[in-house]
Amino acid sequence: MGRLSDRAFDILRAEVDKCAAEDAIAGTVYRGMVIKRLEKLRSQNGTFASTEEIRDTFKDEFPKFSEQALKAAVEANQPPGLFNKIILAGGLLGGAAGIIWLINLPFPMIRWPVANTMPILLLPSFISMDYDYRQAIALVEQSDQLVNKATAAADFDLGESKVKQAQKHLDALPVWFLGYYPQTYCSFSGCTWRFTVDEFQAARKNIGRMDAQIFQQKNAFIELNRVEESLKAAKQQYQQGKTAADRQKATANWQSAIDLLNQIPAETLAGKTAKQKLQAAERDFQAMGGIATGSVRADNLIEAAKEFALSAAVASQKPPHPAAQWEQIAGLWTEGINRLKMVPLDNPGYLDAQTKLAEYQKNLGISQIRLQAEKDSEKAFIEAKSLFASLQNNLNSPSQKASNSLGQLQQIINQLESVKPGTTVYPESQKWLQSARKKQQEWQK
Repeated sequence: MGRLSDRAFDILRAEVDKCAAEDAIAGTVYRGMVIKRLEKLRSQNGTFASTEEIRDTFKDEFPKFSEQALKAAVEANQPPGLFNKIILAGGLLGGAAGIIWLINLPFPMIRWPVANTMPILLLPSFISMDYDYRQAIALVEQSDQLVNKATAAADFDLGESKVKQAQKHLDALPVWFLGYYPQTYCSFSGCTWRFTVDEFQAARKNIGRMDAQIFQQKNAFIELNRVEESLKAAKQQYQQGKTAADRQKATANWQSAIDLLNQIPAETLAGKTAKQKLQAAERDFQAMGGIATGSVRADNLIEAAKEFALSAAVASQKPPHPAAQWEQIAGLWTEGINRLKMVPLDNPGYLDAQTKLAEYQKNLGISQIRLQAEKDSEKAFIEAKSLFASLQNNLNSPSQKASNSLGQLQQIINQLESVKPGTTVYPESQKWLQSARKKQQEWQK
């Protein structure tokens, strides 16, 4: 190979022709000289000419020679590098890999002829089949152990993952190739498998069965968790219930949750767990039954007390009322209080009863005060009337002194002033009081 490649020579000659055309007088002569020098480099053997050696061929004749053309010529004159060799080798290997990939495509019309003539070319397929077979068998066994001998819900989650992996490896096995046993590959790799249709179908059925089992088991655990939440909520609702209606509703929810525990399939792990929880739930419910009986009695007492309180409140509306009505109202509050006092300390409704008891006792006290005020006011008004009648008789007597009449009038005023506001006799007593004070003023003049 010459020191100047043909490609580099063509680039330089084109630039020389361009420079020679610019000088009409000496251009042709200089062109011939430079071309001869370039021809000489091309004909010489040895290392490729350097940039300076190429520049020396034209720098005196064509000082305006293009640097870009020189650079292009130098690059074209370089020997093929390591990178180019790598690219070439990569291309060859890529082509070979492409052929191997094409041969190993999972199509019978391609693989069967190759398997019968050059089975070694199917080595990637054999390796993949061996790997997928081993993984599928191992994962099926692991899945069967996790699903059929599970001890917790987490086993089904892991089993589901193993089932999916096993399914993936089974799907990767070429079904059409099941009856083929690669003797050449297995002679040095130690194959332990035989791809038979029966084995493949059995593995698929086993995977399908376990997939259905996992679905059923997980659904059962979801139902178990939901029932446990309902049971817990019912217990809490019962403990926090403040009224009989609240506790009755909680009891119904409690019984409903126990019934749902019985409905979880017994063949599932969740069903076995539910059976154990059912015994505890029924024991708690029965224990609650005794408490509930006492609670119902307490609720009845509280409800009865509320009825007496309601009657008392209705009777108290729009005062004033006569003493007899205030006695009746006080009696109603007393009956309500007596009912509340019958609620025992250990009863769930005790706190509610004590709250009502404080309220009712306060209202009873108010009723008793109003009753006493009514009685005292009625008595004072009656005595004032009696004194007024006596005063009338005295005024008709000629021997009665004026000082005695003023004293009797003052007693009448005192009795009338003792009549309490808000009583039935108060409005009338105020009229009498006004009249008595007017008469007192007249007599004092």
